[in-house]
Amino acid sequence: MNTSRNERLFHFIGESPTAFHAVENARRMLLDSGYTELSEQDVWELSAGGKYFTTRNHTSIAAFRIPKESYTHFQIIASHSDSPSFKIKDGGVITVENRYAKLNVERYGGMIASSWFDRPLSIAGRALVRTENGVRERLVNIARDLAVIPNLAVHFNREINNGYAYNFSKDLPVLFADCRRENPLRSLVCEELAVSPDDLLDMDLFLYCRQPGTQIGADGEFILCPRLDDLQCAFSSLEGFLSSETSRSTVQMAVIFDNEEVGSQTRQGALSTFLKDCIERIRDCSGKSVQEHLAALAKSFLLSADNGHAVHPNHPEKSDVTNRPYVNGGVILKYNATQKYTTDSFTASVVKELCRRNEIPCQTFSNRPDIAGGSTLGNLSTSQVSVPTADIGLAQLAMHSACETGGAEDTESLCRLMTAFYDTDICLLPGGFTFA
Repeated sequence: MNTSRNERLFHFIGESPTAFHAVENARRMLLDSGYTELSEQDVWELSAGGKYFTTRNHTSIAAFRIPKESYTHFQIIASHSDSPSFKIKDGGVITVENRYAKLNVERYGGMIASSWFDRPLSIAGRALVRTENGVRERLVNIARDLAVIPNLAVHFNREINNGYAYNFSKDLPVLFADCRRENPLRSLVCEELAVSPDDLLDMDLFLYCRQPGTQIGADGEFILCPRLDDLQCAFSSLEGFLSSETSRSTVQMAVIFDNEEVGSQTRQGALSTFLKDCIERIRDCSGKSVQEHLAALAKSFLLSADNGHAVHPNHPEKSDVTNRPYVNGGVILKYNATQKYTTDSFTASVVKELCRRNEIPCQTFSNRPDIAGGSTLGNLSTSQVSVPTADIGLAQLAMHSACETGGAEDTESLCRLMTAFYDTDICLLPGGFTFA
């Protein structure tokens, strides 16, 4: 197993407590690799062989390489930057009996609530700050053990082990101070940013789990880490993108969207025009006609990368009878007849052939027929940019827990697939495909 790859994954996730930070880390990786940052507010000028990226809301990012020759098609990998968490409400400090200060929070995404109790937590996000040069965005990460959601003692809730319906208003507010500090949340953020309280205009702040990623198991065969869904795929897409070569005739893109966990219906989500806008700007800078561009899109391919469910060791009956992916079983192809996953026999064959040629293990996932699955990016992004798409990911346990479990060998498998995807010219034909 590739320990160094997992160590890089743990570092990336540890430095990415929120979507804002995940995109900032991606941004730094791209700048360090010689990519040019573009603003959506500017008119773009792109050069053959150029390497570029742009962001939207500092929570979504699109990186792309212009081929050395006139482009024939696009090859795109999409993942997402957000994970289930708790967002701190505006004015979100509640005092209790003039002794405790707790944070008033609301759910972001469908987390496993019980997994957030009695863990060291902290606060991260962004703040808008008044400066001499106008209002500016600043990232916030109070990088120390700061807060906790304390369980009620079993003596006061003797039915807790028989199942408990959490009241998110009553049970989930977060203890983070006593009442000696005035306005503790605002003052902590001001201290972190070294700004005056009068200059702090507003904030988007989230809780995050402070537990670092680690390898566990008798031989280190598993990984345990917060936010594997979906930063494991985002990290792997960047690793594959940055380790591959510029194509002669293919526009290669790596896109990380925000807000997948809450439906993607935002200006930076997969249902937004973000990917479409980038592609249309590339077309405009390349001098392609609409007809030429539409023909190129019809020959393009997208991998929607989002993790899926492994067979659970305590509940194997929850998995489908024949589609039973396991951690350390390699890349998963995700199928769904109602098209929550876009994979079909054509797009699956492209992925399977890439895996076969590069000796990458591959397995399949489909929900048990009587258990509804979650949503992902593929069918949403293709509503804006209609290209053949396969939904892929890695098998994991405890999805949407504050800490999730995966296979120590699987990150390497996904990185290898993504590198092969970019290094292979996928030539779609009517009713088939070839690799160049």
